[in-house]
Amino acid sequence: PISSDLLARRPDILQAEHALVAANAEIGAARAAFFPRLSLTASLGFASPELGDLFRGSARSWSFAPQVTQPLFQGGQLRAELQLSRLRKDVAVLQYEQAIQVAFREVRDGLAGSATYAQQIDAQQRVVVAAQQRQRLSQLRYNAGQDSRLELLDAQRQSYAAQQTLLDARRDQFKSAVALYKALGGGLEE
Repeated sequence: PISSDLLARRPDILQAEHALVAANAEIGAARAAFFPRLSLTASLGFASPELGDLFRGSARSWSFAPQVTQPLFQGGQLRAELQLSRLRKDVAVLQYEQAIQVAFREVRDGLAGSATYAQQIDAQQRVVVAAQQRQRLSQLRYNAGQDSRLELLDAQRQSYAAQQTLLDARRDQFKSAVALYKALGGGLEE
């Protein structure tokens, strides 16, 4: 049995996953834009002067100094950017889900194709054996003078056609195996 975890190695799923991670990071950046940009610590781990200037006076109340007013006056833009980031995340989630659904569908189709081609090839091999038997018997009858040249040529044509159909089925089976290999993310080794 092959674990579905193998599909996590597919390039399309990895791409969708990275897009989802980027969308989540974008939301974090948009949220962070609401906070004032200042240094909390100065050199050697002491509080920065900017942080000390935020609280002035004996009551130690919040002071709106010019260095922290920028985010306050851009509130509408920041909210819109946050909303846009959330929408992009929703789109990334949908694309990730779609990539996973496509992966499972491709694997299902590949496995079904493998089973179908195995049955087709088995049946076509029996057709080839029967056609070759007919050709051999037709050759014997032609050599004995009981069949015409046209009958022998028709038996040969049918034998070659059956062999060509077998080759086509094997080619399609290989194509299906390659598609399954691709659907599984390129391989089975860990």
